[in-house]
Amino acid sequence: MHDTIKNLLTERPILIDGAWGTELQKQGLKPGESPEALNLDNPEIVETVAKAYVEAGSRIIITNTFGGTCFTLERHGLADKVAEVNKAGAEISRRAAGDKALVFASVGPTGKMLMMGDVTEDELFDAFSEQAKALATGGADGLVIETMSDLEEAKIALKACKGTGLPVVVSMVYDAGADLDRTMMGVTVEQATQELSEAGADVIGSNCGQGIEGFVKLCATMKAKTNLPIWIKGNAGLPEMVDGQAIYKTTADEFASFAQPLMDSGADFIGGCCGTSPDFIKALKQHITRKIGLPR
Repeated sequence: MHDTIKNLLTERPILIDGAWGTELQKQGLKPGESPEALNLDNPEIVETVAKAYVEAGSRIIITNTFGGTCFTLERHGLADKVAEVNKAGAEISRRAAGDKALVFASVGPTGKMLMMGDVTEDELFDAFSEQAKALATGGADGLVIETMSDLEEAKIALKACKGTGLPVVVSMVYDAGADLDRTMMGVTVEQATQELSEAGADVIGSNCGQGIEGFVKLCATMKAKTNLPIWIKGNAGLPEMVDGQAIYKTTADEFASFAQPLMDSGADFIGGCCGTSPDFIKALKQHITRKIGLPR
């Protein structure tokens, strides 16, 4: 086990952060704009979001680099700024974290489909390697490959990220099948957990795709297939469209009430994804402090 993970696990659960996209929108990011461009053009906006999560009690925050590969940045005319965008993203979260939190930099899917021949394995590996090296240079303490649906892409990203020597979390999306226990590619929780464990992940997890209540079962299934720590970032329910806006109905307290069931199912890292905010992290911290007895 990587020393960084081993040290974190001395105080379980580890509180991570919540959604970034909606928080950046609250700060002025417009629909269709590149969130990652803010790292260069308006870093103070990004740092405001990062600081809010640190102040809410997150022991790990991510970075504004989810779409930081050359493939995703290309859509916004930024393919030649991969190193600059990602290094800046890591540095911003590093400043916000100070000595209160660690920074696990975000690595998201490329949007390219291996099975459709959109891209080769070597091209994916090179793209993820380029991003991972820049994030490490920017001061990241770890890397989190998140919101992955394609297991093969996730494993390629893992191999690339392991090249930095940093601990690597791999977090899949399970939002398909009758029990919402498969990726959209049809990969089961059991298969992904086993293959990612064998491929060298330091932490296995799941984020997005469904409301927090569904993650209790997902967590238990992952725990049964691996001895690795488990990372959970559930949504605040599924969104409902109201006047053209996605509204999440789960409240912060309702969300936080799942902290103990998740712990009982084996979760080591707990945070939020779509529809959550610093208020959700505060509620999680209060619930954990009250119910589990961690220091305030």
